[in-house]
Amino acid sequence: MLNHLWLGMLVVAVLVGGFTGQLKGMADGAIDSAKTAVTLALGLIGVMTLWLGIMRLAERAGLVSVLARVLRPLLVRLFPDVPANHPAMGSMVMNIAANVLGLNNAATPLGLRAMRDLESLNRHPGTATNAMCTFLAINTGSVQLISVNAIAVLAAAGSKNPTAIVGTTLVATFCSSVAGLVVVKVMERFSPLPTGENQALAVTADSTKETEAVVKESVLAPLTGLHWLALAAFIGGFGWFLVRTAFPATFGLTVPADMVGQAAWIRLLNAVSILAVPFMVAFFPFYAWLRKLPVYEEFVEGAKDGFGVAVQIIPYFVAMLVAIGCLRGAGVIELFTQWLTPVLTAVNFPPELAPMALIRPLSGSGSLAALSDLVKTLGPDHLVTRMAATLFGSTETTFYIVAVYFGAVAVRKTRHAIWAGLAADLTGIIAAVIICRLVWG
Repeated sequence: MLNHLWLGMLVVAVLVGGFTGQLKGMADGAIDSAKTAVTLALGLIGVMTLWLGIMRLAERAGLVSVLARVLRPLLVRLFPDVPANHPAMGSMVMNIAANVLGLNNAATPLGLRAMRDLESLNRHPGTATNAMCTFLAINTGSVQLISVNAIAVLAAAGSKNPTAIVGTTLVATFCSSVAGLVVVKVMERFSPLPTGENQALAVTADSTKETEAVVKESVLAPLTGLHWLALAAFIGGFGWFLVRTAFPATFGLTVPADMVGQAAWIRLLNAVSILAVPFMVAFFPFYAWLRKLPVYEEFVEGAKDGFGVAVQIIPYFVAMLVAIGCLRGAGVIELFTQWLTPVLTAVNFPPELAPMALIRPLSGSGSLAALSDLVKTLGPDHLVTRMAATLFGSTETTFYIVAVYFGAVAVRKTRHAIWAGLAADLTGIIAAVIICRLVWG
């Protein structure tokens, strides 16, 4: 699938660029995209190192297994091929939680860790398993409480109510996530893996239990009453920070201009997004320390893989972004927009939204630029602008996720993952338009 898709993108770019006289633009797009791919991949090193180290502490202290146990009934249904006690369950939970809170910098490293854990169950290296495809569909749908980037663009442009899209985004992203999961579950029935996978999973499950037994035998101090009191004080302190951040006037602090007129629940969600990273960065080491783990050594041990993972994805990242850069440089997206305008007008889909709808599955920065352009052209509170902002938060960049996540584990045969991701994207686009029309007319 990926081989044909990548080749098709390059061929279409060359043909369109040749007919439109934009081959130079295509070449420039390829070179610029290659540079951007390497820059982005290397930029992940620091973030990867941080979150893999934090994840190691959470795992060794038993927090990840506790979180996975709470969500086990749902996870077992979504990932029946993954043993219930496997580390992949905890990694996926952490990634999904980061996505829900809009913590993109944390979600990607945690997602890469989850893919590596899932790869340990893969009997056919280089081929995506059903669990991998399902995990990719969840990330493409990307349920979010707060679309931070879209709100920031609207607020910077002077929107009267930049957080108005929170509700529409939540509904649209729920629709896209459900669509992605339905498609991935249906298609896995028509795209079976070679026989023998279940046997391999059973063996891996046994080894997982052995690993867990070793961890349980390691020295983990029990939590005493004093420890629980310290944890309660820690959590209570962050609770106080949360209330003060959400309602500064209550504490005699100046209310920021962007918070004036916001509903209380919006303020609370924004405060959670702000404090989530500081809380996790501080809480996991603190809890591990209470369990008598050598926190610095464990953090460093987990962080060691950060550099290797970031470097490993560079070839895959370059390949995908170069193909996307060629399409944009050759004017393919603009040409498609022109061709689709009559059809879109006939079905009451705003033609102004077409460029962003086409770019969103390909490029996060490109779709953000398209959103910014609509804000400048139509204004931050225009109906189409709000549709675009809702669309931005309701889906993810499918090809970016495929390149980064599958590249991290050297998977070349993606099976039905891309189709499920594109189905989620399409559903999110349609849902964004319909919901915004219902809300704002």
